[in-house]
Amino acid sequence: MSPHISPIADTESDLELAERIIAPDGTRVANPQLDGYIQDVDFSVLRDLHRDMVVLRRIDTEGVALQRQGQLGLWAPCNGQEATQIGTARALDERDFVFPSYRETGVMYSRGADPGDYVRMWRGEEGAAYDPAALRIAPLQIIIGAQTLHAVGYAMGIQHDGADEVAVTYFGDGATSQGDVNEAMVFAASFRAPVVFVCQNNHWAISEPVGLQSQFPLAGRAPGFGIPSLRVDGNDVLACLAAMRWALEHARSGQGPAYVEAVTYRMGPHTTADDPKRYRDDAELEKWRRRDPIARLEAHLRAAGELSQEHLDAVQAQADEAARQMRAACLGMVTRPALDVFDRVYAEPHSALERERAEYAAYLASFEEA
Repeated sequence: MSPHISPIADTESDLELAERIIAPDGTRVANPQLDGYIQDVDFSVLRDLHRDMVVLRRIDTEGVALQRQGQLGLWAPCNGQEATQIGTARALDERDFVFPSYRETGVMYSRGADPGDYVRMWRGEEGAAYDPAALRIAPLQIIIGAQTLHAVGYAMGIQHDGADEVAVTYFGDGATSQGDVNEAMVFAASFRAPVVFVCQNNHWAISEPVGLQSQFPLAGRAPGFGIPSLRVDGNDVLACLAAMRWALEHARSGQGPAYVEAVTYRMGPHTTADDPKRYRDDAELEKWRRRDPIARLEAHLRAAGELSQEHLDAVQAQADEAARQMRAACLGMVTRPALDVFDRVYAEPHSALERERAEYAAYLASFEEA
C-alpha cells in the first residue's frame, strides 16, 4: 500500500486523499484496501468503539477543567482525535509496546490506565504518569519526536530477542520536520525493524499549519526511506482500526516498518497554555466540527438501527464515572517529600546521586533555619 501523492491545496483536498470506510455523513464506503482487515467487526464492536471515544472525550474535557481550576500544571487536549487514537490502539496486541508523545490519552485509556494515570505527571507528582511495564507504554515524551528513536531501538531489541511483538510510536505532523523522526525511519528501514510509525496529522504544529511545512501528504515521505505507508481519514475509527491492523501485520511478519498517517484535526488548543484563536479562524474549525468522529459513527449506527437510547445513556454514565474517578484521584494525590525525587533513579547505590541528595537536603534545611 502507498499513498496517492499530489500537492495539498487546502483542507478539503487534503482529506479527500485519505482512505476511509465511513464517510462524514455516516455512510459506509467500500474500500478494497481496507475492507479485508475489518471482516470481524460487527455492530457490537462498533458500539464498543463508540463507547471508547465518548469516554475519552469526557476524560479529555475533565483534564482541561482540572487545569483551568489550578489542579494541573498543563494538559494536552485530544478533542477531535478520538477516532485516530481509539482506532489504532484497539488494533494493538497486549504484547506490543507503545512509545507516545504527550497527547495519547486515548492510547493510555485503551491500554487500561487507572484514573490517576491521566493526571499524575501533569500535576507534577511523578516523572512518569503510570507504570510503563504495566501498561506497556513508555513514559509520555515531551521532546518532540524523540520517542520515535526509542521505538526503533526497542524494535531492534525485539529482533535480537526473537520476540513476537511490535513497537509502535505516535507523533504529530510537526514532529515530522524533526531530525529524530527522519533518523528513526532511516534506522527502521535499514534494519527492517518491527516498528509502526503513527503520524497524527491534526493540521497544526502549535501555530504552524501543516501546509506550511509540507506541500505534499506526510505519508509520502515514508516510501522515500523504503517504508510502505497508508494515509487514512483519522476521523473514521473503522479506517484507523483497519490501517493499524495492516501496519501491525506487516511489521510482525518480518517485513520491516510501516507508516500510517491519520488525517484528523485538533479541535482545541495545542496545550492549555495555547490560544488557538490567535492563529486559526472559526470557519476552519466549523468545517472540522462537521466531521466529528463520534457524530460520524453515531450516524452510521443510527442509520443501521443499531444505536439505542439505552446504549447512549449507559455510555454517558460510564464517561461521567470515568471523569469523576479521575478528578477524585487528582484531588486525592499527596505530594511526596522533596527528597524522594532521588529515589529509584538507579537500581544500585550511586555516589554522585548521594552527594546531590545531601546538597539538596542542606538547601531545603536552610529554609527551616531562616
